[in-house]
Amino acid sequence: MSNKKMALLGDEAVALGAIHAGVSAAYGYPGTPSTEILQYLIDEYAKNPAGPVAAWCTNEKTALEAALGVSFAGRRAIVTMKHVGLNIAADPFINAALLKIKGGLVIAVADDPGMHSSQNEQDSRFYANFAMVPCLEPRSQQEAYDMVREAFDVSECLNVPVVLRLVTRLAHARAGIVTENAKLQNKVSKTAEKSSWMLLPAFARKNYAALLEKQEAFEEWSFQHPVNKLTGSKSDLGIITSGIGCNYYEENLEDFIAMRKKQGKKAPLHLHIGAYPLPREKIRQLCENTDEVLVIEEGQSFIAEKLFGIYGGSVKPIIKSGELDPDNVRAALGLPPRKSGLKEPTNLPQRPPQLCQGCPHADSYETINKAVAVLDSRPEHPSVAVNSDIGCYSLGATPPFSAIESVVCMGACIGMAKGASDAGLKYTLAVIGDSTFIHSGITALIDAATADTPMTIIILDNSSVAMTGCQPTMIPSDKLRNLILGCGVNQEHILELEAKKQLLDENAAKLKAEIEHRGLSVVIFKRECLEAFRKNKKANF
Repeated sequence: MSNKKMALLGDEAVALGAIHAGVSAAYGYPGTPSTEILQYLIDEYAKNPAGPVAAWCTNEKTALEAALGVSFAGRRAIVTMKHVGLNIAADPFINAALLKIKGGLVIAVADDPGMHSSQNEQDSRFYANFAMVPCLEPRSQQEAYDMVREAFDVSECLNVPVVLRLVTRLAHARAGIVTENAKLQNKVSKTAEKSSWMLLPAFARKNYAALLEKQEAFEEWSFQHPVNKLTGSKSDLGIITSGIGCNYYEENLEDFIAMRKKQGKKAPLHLHIGAYPLPREKIRQLCENTDEVLVIEEGQSFIAEKLFGIYGGSVKPIIKSGELDPDNVRAALGLPPRKSGLKEPTNLPQRPPQLCQGCPHADSYETINKAVAVLDSRPEHPSVAVNSDIGCYSLGATPPFSAIESVVCMGACIGMAKGASDAGLKYTLAVIGDSTFIHSGITALIDAATADTPMTIIILDNSSVAMTGCQPTMIPSDKLRNLILGCGVNQEHILELEAKKQLLDENAAKLKAEIEHRGLSVVIFKRECLEAFRKNKKANF
C-alpha cells in the first residue's frame, strides 16, 4: 500500500485519503463539483461491504447529523457537499464546533468559483472562520490526499470538526499521487462526557467558552503548519497566495522574476496559506518587510479583507480573487499576455446547456406551457407565476421552453409559489424535481397543505438525481404519492401523469383543471430519466 502511485481526480484523492485515514462512514448529497468524492466511496463500499459505510442522504443536513452520530460513537466520518450544501448543513455544522468531537469529523466542501454549475460563488473559508474551526485548502491532488488524512488527526486532537475546502479546477482535474499505508478504523467507543454533546444552554455556554480558549491552539497549529510557508527577504512587494492560486503564480514566476530584475527590483516575499485560521504572525512578518501586498486567492477576498485587521500598517493591498487561471494571474502580476498560436480570435457560437434529447422534462414543460397559455390568454386572469428550482429542469428557463420565472435555491419554489399566492397572484405554480422535493420541498409542502393555499406543485419525477450523475432518489416513485398524502394534501388533488408527447393535450387539460382549483394541488409528471435508464442498463448488462 505504501508509496503506491495512482492518477486520481482531486475528489477521488480526497476519498482515497479518507479510506487510508481509517474512516468508518461517509455521507453526503450529490452536488457538482463534490459528487465524485462520495461516489468513489460508495463504489468502494459496494466492492467491500466490510469497508467504510458510504451512502447518499436526503440532504446535507441529515448527512452531517449522521456523521455526528459516527463521531459520538468514537469512529471517523467524512461528509461531502458543494458550497451551497453547507448552507443546508449550517445548523449542525456551527453547533458541532461546540461539541467535544471524539471520532475525527471532516467536512469536505467543494466550492465553485466561476459558478460553472451553481447559483452563487460563496467561499467556504468564511463558514469555517464563522464556526471558529480549522480549515485545510489543498493546492494539488497530492495535498488533497495528504490533507484529508491530516484533517482526521487534527479533528481528534483538537476535538472539533475540520473543513477541507476544494475548488472546481482541483476537484475535477486528474494528477498523480503517492499513497501511504492505510490506518485501521477506530474501535467503537461511545463518549462518556455527555455534557460535551448536549447543547442545553448551561452546557453550551461552557462549551462555547472552551471553543474560544482553543483558538490560541488553532493559531499555533496554523503558524507551525509546513504548508503556510513564508519565503524571501525585504522587498517592495509581498505576495500572498492560497490554494490553487499558488499554482498559477508559480506558472508565471520565471517571467515575473525576469521582469522585476529588468526593473532593478528584488524578488517578492511570498507567503502561501493552505491551513486556517490565518497565520497572523507570518502575515505580519510579510507586511512589515514590504510596501505592497498582492493577494491571489481562488474565490472571495477572504485573506485580503483581513489584512488591515491583522497588520494595521500602511501596506497597500492589491487583490486578485474570483476564479483564477494562469492568464488572469499573469495580468495581476503586470506581465504581458502570452503569445498565442491563433492568428486571430475564433468566434464560435455559444452552446448553452440543453435538456437531453428525449428527456421527460421536455414533454412536461410543453404540457405546462400549453396549460399556462390558455390561462394567460384570458383577460380576467392575466397573472400566472411559474417558480422553479435547481436541477436539470432549471433548463426549462431557456428556449425553446422559457417556461419558468425563478430559480433561487433547493426547495424555494414551493415557498415562493405560496408567498406569491398569498400576495394575490391567482395562479401560482412550483416546478420541482423529485430529489429536490425530498431534499428541501417537504416542509414547504406542509405549510401549503396546512393553509390549503390555492397553488399547484408540479413534481418532475424522473427517478434520479440526474444532473449530478444519475444517483438514485431516496424515495422511489411508487412511494411519492403516499408521502404527499401524509403531508396533508387532499387525495382528490394529487394527480399522477405520464410525461409523454402523445399525451400532451390530455395532460394539459388535466393540469389546467388542477391549476384552476382554488386550493392546493400536486401534479406528478412521471417518466424515468433516459440517461439513468442507459446507465442502469449498462451496469446490469
